Amino acid sequence: MNEVHPKHSHSAPNDAVPRAALWILVPAAVATILGLVLLWPQGVEDAQTDEYGTEVDGRVIAVAETECTADEAEVLTVCGDVVVRLTSGDQTGEEVVVDIPSGPGAPEVAAGDDVILIYTPDAVSGQQFHIIDHDRAGALWALVIAFALAVVAFGRWKGLRSLVSLGLTFAVVLLFMVPAVLDGSSPVMVAIVGAAAIMLLSLYLSHGWNRTTTVAVLGTLASLVLTVLLAEAAVQVAELNGVLDENTTNLALQYPIDMSGLLLAGILIGSLGVIDDVTVSQAATVDEVAKANPKWGHARLYKSGMRVGRDHLTSVVNTLVLAYAGASLPLLVLIAAANRPLEQVLTSQTIATEIVRSVAGTLGLIAAVPITTWLAAYLVRWQPKPKGPKEPKEKEPKRPRPKAGEGGWDSEESPYPPSHL
Repeated sequence: MNEVHPKHSHSAPNDAVPRAALWILVPAAVATILGLVLLWPQGVEDAQTDEYGTEVDGRVIAVAETECTADEAEVLTVCGDVVVRLTSGDQTGEEVVVDIPSGPGAPEVAAGDDVILIYTPDAVSGQQFHIIDHDRAGALWALVIAFALAVVAFGRWKGLRSLVSLGLTFAVVLLFMVPAVLDGSSPVMVAIVGAAAIMLLSLYLSHGWNRTTTVAVLGTLASLVLTVLLAEAAVQVAELNGVLDENTTNLALQYPIDMSGLLLAGILIGSLGVIDDVTVSQAATVDEVAKANPKWGHARLYKSGMRVGRDHLTSVVNTLVLAYAGASLPLLVLIAAANRPLEQVLTSQTIATEIVRSVAGTLGLIAAVPITTWLAAYLVRWQPKPKGPKEPKEKEPKRPRPKAGEGGWDSEESPYPPSHL
């Protein structure tokens, strides 16, 4: 005898990806792949850099400071010569004498330092080499290796997968997004496709193919769409053009790029890292609560998950705003030193841009919590309908037609109504 299950019984969470989620996930993945194919850069022309010279590496052999003359003191903060042995380029192994770097932000060099020089063979001053910066490749590689070892030691197999996903994230940004924008594609479309590709690759590689990760992917996707709409509306209302400093000005002059669209793309990519953190946390929280309380239904799971989400949200919002404020801290100090009125400071394009970044990212983050929590609470109890052979319906036996005089049409025992009625 078959066991009958009640219609609204609550079962343990099933880690399999629900078929209902695939109706959204599969079209999104197909659209992402199609977008990568259509927007893939065909051929990006390099900016003309011959007039700026060629970068070469070198190592400082000796530094000799001298007293600046009256004329030199007007433009230089330190005078003297630096002997550098070249370690790259056509003149590798040769020693050259260059001026000590001077001025705001100039690198301070000492014997044994690895430096980067700019080589200009047609320099008017006659000096072909100038030190422009320290060579930090060795130090950066040491930090990267230490970071990778720490992640693998703590996260083990998941840590290794997260490193692979991080590498793929950089690959999408450097090999697709940046060249595609330089190639003239819409920065917003490039950012949407790139963000979707990063999200799908990083989340599934880091957390595996399961229901919890799929919930996080769907929540992140919905939040990113909302973030783009909010950011575009905010940029249009605030009339921001995306040209904020010397770097963005030079970029706009050298390449035909929609700078306001590039601003929107930056907001989207900046919000992605925080949003997927929240969505993964919410999906995992609801999953654990559902396992600990197998009798809880969708509504109770949603309320419990939202309580955790609100606490998480308050700290993440603060983190997001502080991240934007920290990135623009030198600018804030400069504005404060100018003693400009607060109203002028807040309405300037530079500060207004940071405000729009923070507000749009925060609103998308706020939307991610209820969306992901609802999806997780609904799909955690989702069970597919059992597939099996349908039981044949029992047919009622045909009753024999009564004979005349034995319960016929005019008989009181006849079950059939009189035809004349």
